[in-house]
Amino acid sequence: MTARQGTARRGLGATTRLDAWWIGPALTGLGFAALIGYALWSVFIWSAPPEAGPYRSPFFSPRLAVDWWPLNPALLTVWSPIGFRATCYYFRRAYYRAFLADPPACAVGEPGFHLRYSGETRLPFILQNLHRFFLYPAIVALVFQWIEALLTLGHEGRWGFGLGSAILLLDAAFVGLYVISCHSFRHLVGGRLDCFSCSAVNRARHGIWLRLSRLNARHMAFAWISWGLVSLADLYVRLVALGVIADPRLVL
Repeated sequence: MTARQGTARRGLGATTRLDAWWIGPALTGLGFAALIGYALWSVFIWSAPPEAGPYRSPFFSPRLAVDWWPLNPALLTVWSPIGFRATCYYFRRAYYRAFLADPPACAVGEPGFHLRYSGETRLPFILQNLHRFFLYPAIVALVFQWIEALLTLGHEGRWGFGLGSAILLLDAAFVGLYVISCHSFRHLVGGRLDCFSCSAVNRARHGIWLRLSRLNARHMAFAWISWGLVSLADLYVRLVALGVIADPRLVL
């Protein structure tokens, strides 16, 4: 093989890899569409009960029943996890590429309709800066999600453990990993400190910050797994409520 032929082959491989830039954004877009579509259908269209025995769908947790609210009760709680995920740094990158091609991939030019780049300094994208504020209601929602999951272990005065308990506990665990591995949570714990060694408290916070930083490397995986588990938990509870499937449960 001559040097020119080797260069041509390498160039062909590079071109092939460059031409496949759309695969990642396309798969991400399909995943987004599927999960968002299911969530909207489940909350606003599907009339199946969101509760079954000790189980309650995480989309409707905690249950808030107030007389003055005539709309879907899930709207009182679901806004906080939706706002937190929609403004998440990872999800921003993912749906910017998947739906807006902004940019579609690294080292790939943007389409011609991006006439002027303004980043997140103008509406509607300036609202992305609310992410750190959505963190606090998301933490509250996570606490209630853990409470709901743990309450499934005791029902009608008897201790028990069912498949639904396992799904809801696993869901709460991965949602928790997603929240605490977030950049905003890391900043809250120790990222905003100017001196880690100035006091014993700061050194302790630095240690926690380092552990959260290791979790942050898996933030993307936690984001997708937790979102999938939330949808699975909702589907499981509703199918049990409809009598489509039976919940295998060990009662003590």
